[in-house]
Amino acid sequence: MRFAPQGTAALSLFLIEAGADLPAALTPAQAAFARAQGFTGAAGQLCLLPGEAGVAGALFGYGTAQARVRKRFLLAQAAAGLPEGAWQIVGDLRGAEAEEAALGWLLEGYRYARYAPAKAPCARLVAPAGVDAARLEAIAAGEALTRDLINTPPNDMGPAELEAEARALAAAFGAEITVITGEDLLEAGYPLIHAVGRASPRAPRLIELRWGAEGPEVALVGKGVCFDTGGLNLKPGSSMGLMKKDMGGAATVLGLARMIMALGLGLRLRVLIPAVENSVSGAAFRPQDIYISRKGLSVEINNTDAEGRLVLADALAAADEEAPDLILCLATLTGAARVALGPDLPPFYTDDAALAAALARGAEAVADPLWRMPFWAPYESLIEPGIADLDNAPAGGMAGSITAALFLRRFVTETERFAHFDIYGWQPSAQPGRPKGGVGQGARAILAALPEVLGL
Repeated sequence: MRFAPQGTAALSLFLIEAGADLPAALTPAQAAFARAQGFTGAAGQLCLLPGEAGVAGALFGYGTAQARVRKRFLLAQAAAGLPEGAWQIVGDLRGAEAEEAALGWLLEGYRYARYAPAKAPCARLVAPAGVDAARLEAIAAGEALTRDLINTPPNDMGPAELEAEARALAAAFGAEITVITGEDLLEAGYPLIHAVGRASPRAPRLIELRWGAEGPEVALVGKGVCFDTGGLNLKPGSSMGLMKKDMGGAATVLGLARMIMALGLGLRLRVLIPAVENSVSGAAFRPQDIYISRKGLSVEINNTDAEGRLVLADALAAADEEAPDLILCLATLTGAARVALGPDLPPFYTDDAALAAALARGAEAVADPLWRMPFWAPYESLIEPGIADLDNAPAGGMAGSITAALFLRRFVTETERFAHFDIYGWQPSAQPGRPKGGVGQGARAILAALPEVLGL
């Protein structure tokens, strides 16, 4: 997932908008060939141009502006269809459009091949003029890490394996890492993380990574439920099939942390990942149990399948104790978010209008869509069961993503700027730059917004 070096001899890839004339640089024979192939510039069309020694170049249909809005990373389709070698774009690409095209090409090069061969495209792009190639390669590497972590099945990606990945990342960038495991969680004040993970023979843990000595402090909290059976409220098999991705928040946070460290952003980074397996045994936590969280709030368990907000609650409370400049929480938290917005559009929640606006601008600039949802105060009563301070699973099922977000907000009281992202972390079917499987959501938008939010 790297660009071809500048100065590499490269074939030309002409970007042609729908209905536009063919390039004057084509020979008469090439133009006649393109017309015979029915090339019109429609979005995604690819026409290889013949030459004396084989392929001499290619035309790619860049469609209309509306078509490009409807399909992110359109140019990645060309990467998938071109023969091996170096290619350079010939067309009017500038600014954010050029960056999206170039990044999409890199992301198309990702394939998960740990257990079976998976052939990735061999066509390499010479980075367009004006594009920061090193930055985009760092972003692509962070996204590849996220995808690898989500795609790895739970037998090879439990809490210990997630810890190992975090340790490798910390070692690569000179970050500090500490881990609290098993029964030590109780002594250290993380009762909810312990309760959720204690039923599994794979010990629960809190993974903490710190990097950077100067600048504003940013805390990233990621849900690391490495597999979710639902606990005693056991999921049906159809709902358990994708639960290897329930650590998608942790995977996305680690990918984002890699981007931040690789780019050397002037901030102090703190990453907190509660890593557990929500399993079934005689030690499992039960419906109707009540636990006192790290924050001191009592929580009644009314569904053991609403475990993500529990482990996040203790981690958020720990992040909040330092009152950092910004806390961001990412989690594959609720099915309700998917019902509302589908798999491509993650909601985020914040009370800070300026933070919301910066995230929205970042999301649009880097083609990493987000949609703001409300911390709707009238629903606060839904998460208050009466017998305890909080209910982890309000009855009725309405506004499930909002009530989950409200639950998490109760654990952030000392930090002014906080946002929660209810991501999906999975690409249901292959799209340009996004093969079927694990995918990061929100990380690139956050990365784009951080300089504005923190004044970097």
